[in-house]
Parts: sequence; structure tokens; C-alpha cells
Amino acid sequence: MLIQSLEQKTRLALMTVLLTIIGSTVVCACCIFYCAKLVTEERNQIYVLDGDIPFLAERSKQEANFVMEAKAHIQLFHQYFFNLPPDDDYIKWTLSKAMYMADGTALKQKQAMEENGFYSDIVSSSAVCMIICDSIKLDEHTRKFKYYGTQIIKRRSRDMKRSLITVGSIENVPRTRNNPHGLLITNWRTLENKDLDY
Repeated sequence: MLIQSLEQKTRLALMTVLLTIIGSTVVCACCIFYCAKLVTEERNQIYVLDGDIPFLAERSKQEANFVMEAKAHIQLFHQYFFNLPPDDDYIKWTLSKAMYMADGTALKQKQAMEENGFYSDIVSSSAVCMIICDSIKLDEHTRKFKYYGTQIIKRRSRDMKRSLITVGSIENVPRTRNNPHGLLITNWRTLENKDLDY
């Protein structure tokens, strides 16, 4: 009777020890998982210091700001392509910047304008070309856009206003120093470029 009682107590003690070890292991595993999750979440947060006061800044993905970034990219491309002073070196520089932001369709249009003597005419007549963005319509799903702008050409003899409408598509590319938005304009063409008034 005494032996059976000792055997039961030993089993009970053994079961208690085993359950304690298993319970401790589960609690430790849960703590490690929870701590790793907290560290990962903290690493994804950015704090901005204003003096001694930290403010939590949120990261956002490019998809969240796609419309805003795409419109800024389209507008910047048109400024590089159409804002032209009577300076041959500056024209070459701005056009080279614009070529980083679009595919070969922009290069074809640039070459056509060169062949027509557009750039040499600007330099020889001391004309200044400017573009003013009226609006940009962008379809987020198809990634196609329509740019509406007013082109102003100032010459010594007269000023000319032209209506400009271009269309194209937007594609994602890696961000670079020359293409900070990480977007590329494709299938770009001019639908309308007509005189408005003098």
C-alpha cells in the first residue's frame, strides 16, 4: 500500500514537472514570437524629431500615391520637353532630361521637330517657349493619360498661344537619379497643337 502510494506520488510529481516544462516552453515561444512581431512593426515605423519631440511618420507605398506621382511625372516631362529658351545648350540639356522620362515615341517626336527646324528657329529668332498645364486626365486602371496644356511662344515681333493635347500611357520602372518618380511615359503622341490667338 505504501509502495503504491509512493508510485502514484512519483507519477504525479513527474506529470507536474513535465506539464510545467511544456507550459514554460509554450509561454516562452509565445513571448519570443510576440517580441519579434513588435520589433518588426517598430522597424517599419519612422519617427521625425522636432526639437526633442518625436512624431510618428507613416510610410506609404507607391501605389497609394500613384495618381499624384504620375501627374507630377507627366507635368515635369512636358516642362522639360516644351519649356525652351533661345539657348542651344540648355535646349539639349532639357530634352536629354525629358528622354529619361519617356520611351522612344518621345525621341521620334523630338527628331521630327529637329528635322522641321523647330529648335534652330527658336535659337535664331530668340523665341521663348513655355508650357502651362491646364489639366491632366489619368485613368488609374488602364494607366492612360491625356495632357491639356497651353503653349506660349514669345517672339520679338509677336506672342503666340497654342493649344496642346497629348496622350500616352504610364509604366513603372526602377527609380533613378534622372527618373525620380520611377515611371516611364509610353506611346506618347500629340493629338492637337493648334494656334489659339496672337
